[in-house]
Amino acid sequence: MLKRPTDNLRVGRESEAATLSVAPVGRQDYASAASLSPDSGRFQQIFDPNAQAFFVSLLFHVVLLLGLAVVPLVVVSTKPELLLTSEIPVADEEFAIIENVAISETPSTEVGANSNADASMALSSAPVLAEMSAIPAPGYESLEFNTTFELNSQLNRAVGLTRSDVVVKGMTGVGTTGTDGAVDRITYEILQAMEERPTLVVWFFDQSGSLLKRRQEIRDRFDRIYEELGIVGRSKTEDGKRLPIEDEPLLTSVFTFGQQVNLLTAQPTADLDEIRQAIDSIETDVSGVERVFSAIYKGCDKFKRYRSQRTEAGPQRNVLFIAVTDERGDDAAGLEATIKACRKYAIPVYVVGVPAPFGRDTTFVKYVDPDPQYDQTPQWAEVDQGPESILPERVKLGYRDDSYYEPVIDSGFGPFALSRLAYETGGIYFTVHPNRRVGQRVRRGELDEFASDVSYFFDPEVMGKYRPDYVSEAEYMKRVTESPLRQVIVRAAQLPRIDTLTNPRTRFVKASDAGLVNSLTTAQQQAARLEPQLASLAQLLLSGEEHLDREISPRWLAGYKLALGTVLAHKVRTEAYNAMLAKAKRGMNFEKDESNTWVLKPAAEISVGSRFEKEGEQATKLLSEVAEQHQGTPWGLLASRELKNPVGWKWEEEFTDPNPPPRAGGGGNNPNPRPPQDDEARMLAKPPPKRPLPKL
Repeated sequence: MLKRPTDNLRVGRESEAATLSVAPVGRQDYASAASLSPDSGRFQQIFDPNAQAFFVSLLFHVVLLLGLAVVPLVVVSTKPELLLTSEIPVADEEFAIIENVAISETPSTEVGANSNADASMALSSAPVLAEMSAIPAPGYESLEFNTTFELNSQLNRAVGLTRSDVVVKGMTGVGTTGTDGAVDRITYEILQAMEERPTLVVWFFDQSGSLLKRRQEIRDRFDRIYEELGIVGRSKTEDGKRLPIEDEPLLTSVFTFGQQVNLLTAQPTADLDEIRQAIDSIETDVSGVERVFSAIYKGCDKFKRYRSQRTEAGPQRNVLFIAVTDERGDDAAGLEATIKACRKYAIPVYVVGVPAPFGRDTTFVKYVDPDPQYDQTPQWAEVDQGPESILPERVKLGYRDDSYYEPVIDSGFGPFALSRLAYETGGIYFTVHPNRRVGQRVRRGELDEFASDVSYFFDPEVMGKYRPDYVSEAEYMKRVTESPLRQVIVRAAQLPRIDTLTNPRTRFVKASDAGLVNSLTTAQQQAARLEPQLASLAQLLLSGEEHLDREISPRWLAGYKLALGTVLAHKVRTEAYNAMLAKAKRGMNFEKDESNTWVLKPAAEISVGSRFEKEGEQATKLLSEVAEQHQGTPWGLLASRELKNPVGWKWEEEFTDPNPPPRAGGGGNNPNPRPPQDDEARMLAKPPPKRPLPKL
């Protein structure tokens, strides 16, 4: 160890010690003074026998390490290379057709994806060879692909037959602008069924007065349906006689439903005249009750023999059900039993229905008396057409005069129960509206007769991923219970309606200080009444915010953000209004001498509290996310509309004339106009009588 120049440097061994005294020197001569001279005797002590052995050992180990490091460079790698080979198929090799399918003997209480076999049971399979047979894949033991495959949403039907234990899911929310579009698609479905085996089509007609026009449209199209299917020519023998009923390729039967369910055709028929007469004989049911699920269940029980009686080629006939209605049905309690029966006999249900209003139970139909002898002035009849989900998933906010402050908009889907029936049985739910225009507002004056009052429609392609959960009530509640965020939405949606700050007073004339204070106090009463309700609702919704990252459903995410953003916006707008009036009561001075009126106008900025400002920013952020991320959906539309309403307020001053001149045309002292004196005017025909609205 080297010490300071004033210390002693000791060098030696245990047997012999020598002391080297170092004289003090300057810093510049420190190195030279501390070094050993080659001429000194002590220099030779370094090369004693022990020191030589150390250097020999060091040299040996260095050489050894270098040798070991070189060895891997000269060794030839013997690692086997990965070789992929494939056998060349023999030219005359044939693929074996799998004829037998093993079926579990254990009964399952549920079918489809909810069964014991989970998702594997929801796949399409056929008891007989399909038109496109499945080719067995090569026998690779394991292949993994990190690739995303997108299926065309316009794929109509999986290849293969449906059985009672294997159900191909149907489609919902297929929008059409008229009955013809839905009937054309149904005609195609009938043709597909007839190519497989003879087919029975059962029509179920709603007897409501609002369905009169639609029934007539379908009735007038039956000729074309049969012509397109090629039935007219081949339903007769060579001598012109009709085929035996059991040999007819297409049979038709007609049910009606209202308060009662009636079968209009005693036996299935192929006679077009008989079918038309059956439809023409349908009477309007004024009870306002539609038992659509009872009718379909009864039809399934009536015609199940065509599916249970089998021939060598399979069931005796294919059976298709087609329901025509413009409401949700009053007997949805029978939904599960109806689904189970239709699944058991593999009967798909097609529904020519209406779009469900977004988040609402009811909407209005433009009703015009079908009898021209009565007043033809349009009337608005309330009908049950929603909601699109099993339980309401929208907060009841913003009512005014028992109606929404917002226009009625399309949910993208039909009423829940009928949509689920079509979906679970492999059918299609058609949302028919004659004035459907995507991307443009439809005003009331543009609506056709018997059309529902819906102002906005959306692209079915966009709405596909926002489909409601078409599951049983028990499964729906199970999913809600497992998600705190969904619990919050459902609980908030079940609360009674909460009013919003509707047409608040914003103009205050200062005739006197006391009069101004009284006016401001009166205006505060509405806001003070609404504040606790909005605050309680906002607190409930905010409790689900921490679970937002765990939700993956676009429908639930959009619903939660829209609900919270809208409620916060109304809450801040109401509280800021109240605070601005309180500020004015404390006293404000006009900047202009002629001003005598304070006017409260909406503004983006909030000047009455940091808490209001923070919540206003949160509301704006949430609504902006919904408008951007869910564009082209009901949630995106409502968020965009809400963003147009600022959450803050600002005071402006104006002048109000205390003695305004009388308005022109107000009557004043002008005498009443003289009644017409000519005979023609006195003998004008009376307007036709007006009948009260029937129950629809």
